[in-house]
Amino acid sequence: MLQRIKTPKDLKKIPDSKLPELCQEIRRFILKNISKTGGHLASNLGVVELTIALHKHLDCPKDQIIWDVGHQSYVHKILTGRQKKFRQLRQLGGISGFPKREESPYDVFGTGHASTSISAAMGLAEARKKNKQKTPRIVAVIGDGAFTGGIALEAINQIGYLQTPVTIVLNDNRMSIAPNVGALSRYTKRIEETQVYKRAKKAIYLLSRDKTSKTKKNLINLQTLKRAFKEVGTPGLLFEKLGINYLGPVDGHNISRIIEALKRARKINGPVLIHVRTKKGMGYKFAENQADKYHGVLPFSLKTGACLYSSDPISFSQSFGQKLLQLGRKNKKIIAITCAMPDGTGLNHFANELPEQFYDTGITEQHAVTFAAGLAAAGKKPVVAIYSSFLQRSCDQIIHDVCLQNLPVIFAIDRAGLAGEDGPTHHGVFDISLLRPIPNLIIMAPKDNPELKAMLELALKLNRPVAIRYPRGSGQSLKLPVWCVPQKTALKKGKSQIINTGKDTVIISVGNQLCRAITLGRRRKVKPSIINARFIKPIDPEIIAFIKKTGQATIIEENAITGGFGSAVLEQLAKKNINARVKLMGIGDQFVEQGTVNELQKKYLK
Repeated sequence: MLQRIKTPKDLKKIPDSKLPELCQEIRRFILKNISKTGGHLASNLGVVELTIALHKHLDCPKDQIIWDVGHQSYVHKILTGRQKKFRQLRQLGGISGFPKREESPYDVFGTGHASTSISAAMGLAEARKKNKQKTPRIVAVIGDGAFTGGIALEAINQIGYLQTPVTIVLNDNRMSIAPNVGALSRYTKRIEETQVYKRAKKAIYLLSRDKTSKTKKNLINLQTLKRAFKEVGTPGLLFEKLGINYLGPVDGHNISRIIEALKRARKINGPVLIHVRTKKGMGYKFAENQADKYHGVLPFSLKTGACLYSSDPISFSQSFGQKLLQLGRKNKKIIAITCAMPDGTGLNHFANELPEQFYDTGITEQHAVTFAAGLAAAGKKPVVAIYSSFLQRSCDQIIHDVCLQNLPVIFAIDRAGLAGEDGPTHHGVFDISLLRPIPNLIIMAPKDNPELKAMLELALKLNRPVAIRYPRGSGQSLKLPVWCVPQKTALKKGKSQIINTGKDTVIISVGNQLCRAITLGRRRKVKPSIINARFIKPIDPEIIAFIKKTGQATIIEENAITGGFGSAVLEQLAKKNINARVKLMGIGDQFVEQGTVNELQKKYLK
């Protein structure tokens, strides 16, 4: 059946009785392809029935679906003409792992970060209202993890107020990447437990009909009790109070029930929230049992579930987590904070061993930063671990709440630089440019794990805002060639490390780009000076002195050239009226596509 589906119109021709069989076909297709390419597995296995129901009922692309985050859009892509392209999923020149407007008219809005779908859906729906278009429906599919994000709650507040005709499908699987946290997640779980209200309501009704208990006082008490039960037990009462019609909970693996809810929603004039319960990893036992582990996967064995690639030496993230745990054991003022990413940021062991010093705030980067500022103002030592691309959301809080007040918050910026196959929404190539102009903030970049650990120790001693940026992947120390004679200098604020003192030119590397600097140095007849910058801000004056002496330099960084470390060096040279030829190797004025880090480095770092 799957081979016959080129567009959602072909899906509509398949009888309802055959849809469970189609679901199994799609799951086999996803498993077969993702086991070879890698990608987001568990989230897509969980939305097979939901996606089929949406495309069966809706008239897309006239009706429009916005997939929040977008890592659960594989089934949508399969049903909208992109089956054959799945062999190149998330690969250089292939299709994206997220919705992308350039890819298909069915991808109405590009996503990659959480919590944006309801705001975008509202914009589309309000535009249609102004254009007097009433028939098509706008549907936002948002997970319960993304639902806690501030922008999602802001959109719900406005939609309920304006009564914008949007259908919100809350895909409730109790997970973002890690299990969800927070009162809102707890509330959606309690909705399922409202059968107690229904039973109580029935008991009150029967009691009120009992002639032996029909005194005036008893009837008043029963009615009061009934109203109280209704206030605490009605499913979706919170959404109803906000002006949004609530339907559910609905079994997210029952296509007919989902379609029935969608039909009911279409008849309602105004916003509707359909609460759908799904199981992340549905249909593959390994993903069902360990949904967090199988959220995003490398190529793996279908039979055993094991990754086909041998694991890298210890990563920067793991090294960071180990060191922070070691420091946290000794200093109870240290507080680790993550935004729904305890495993990805290396904080899982810290969370397990020191739960009183750990907070997972959910997908709430803005809140996490200001929360950390509050902790710092009260004498704590907060360390906020966030991916570079997600930290972008909290720029105002970093400026206003942390740096303006010069509070000692440490930002552990993971996935800085090229992040690989997840593409433009996940590359961390703007953090230097965004953070460098902010007063009071010190910015560091380690070349390897030992340097990262030293930087973390130093940051805790500085008693001011500090950002440490490091990439995804291995932080193993680089074996230097024999012609390099590095200075064995201890890490000090604002001091770089001289890797080699040479002639004619100087090559300056930022973070883990030292390997590329040495490769460039090997090509030269006369070995150049090579410097590991260590500090992005403040810049070591010795770097400027080397450039002044040689009159030329090459600077390598995995960040946008505009506003990056190289730009900072050029500013210093101009300030001191030093004339030098400086080549900047970084990301140009463009967004970087998906691909392996090696492929992207060759293409963009020139």
